[in-house]
Amino acid sequence: MGYRCIQCGFPESCKAVADEYIECEIMILVIDLILHKLKAYRHLLHNVINQETIKFQGLLWKSAVIFLLFEAYRFLILEGSKGKLGSSTSFSSLLSICWKVLMDVIFGNFMFLLTFFFMVKTFFHVPITLSRCNDLLLMLMISSYFKIFLVAMMVWEFPSSVIFIIELFCLSSNAVALKVMTELTMSQCVWTCVSAYAIKFCVTRIPELILLGQLMHDWSQMQCSFIKASMT
Repeated sequence: MGYRCIQCGFPESCKAVADEYIECEIMILVIDLILHKLKAYRHLLHNVINQETIKFQGLLWKSAVIFLLFEAYRFLILEGSKGKLGSSTSFSSLLSICWKVLMDVIFGNFMFLLTFFFMVKTFFHVPITLSRCNDLLLMLMISSYFKIFLVAMMVWEFPSSVIFIIELFCLSSNAVALKVMTELTMSQCVWTCVSAYAIKFCVTRIPELILLGQLMHDWSQMQCSFIKASMT
């Protein structure tokens, strides 16, 4: 990525600080990130998280692990709110839970990233190199920082609808971060993120959709049998 305008480019002149967040307290940066200010995201993604000054690969892997753990916890909260996580500790129930978590967290986010990069590269013609891909991956995970509020649900009881508010906030944060990282317009960034989240939602609901289709098929069969019985 490289630094972006930290100081004036002419050392012999004013040496004015172009990135005002260098002189600000961390809480001011956090508040401006929550308010989705572009200059705050620009400071974080270009002048703080920089491949030239940090152990980028290590940060990328750590962020990925933390992100996936939050995703797994989000899934377990949603399943628990639906009453699908019983007290049974049988091997079959544990295997079923692990399969659902794998489907939701791994496959769901794989499809999310696939859709995201496809939209960015194909529709908006942004070149995707390996370095660029790493930058965008870290950008997505860092800009999903609002998932940290899931930790509060370990202490206080909140309705499961709060999770959807957190996901909506993460979507908007991803869109702002994408605009900072690329030359796309805000509408293009929003469309890219919405499409990726929509695909993720659909593929993680495949088992439920299959079950719903089976139930509808069984119901139609029952209706046909009832009609035939009433005609005889």
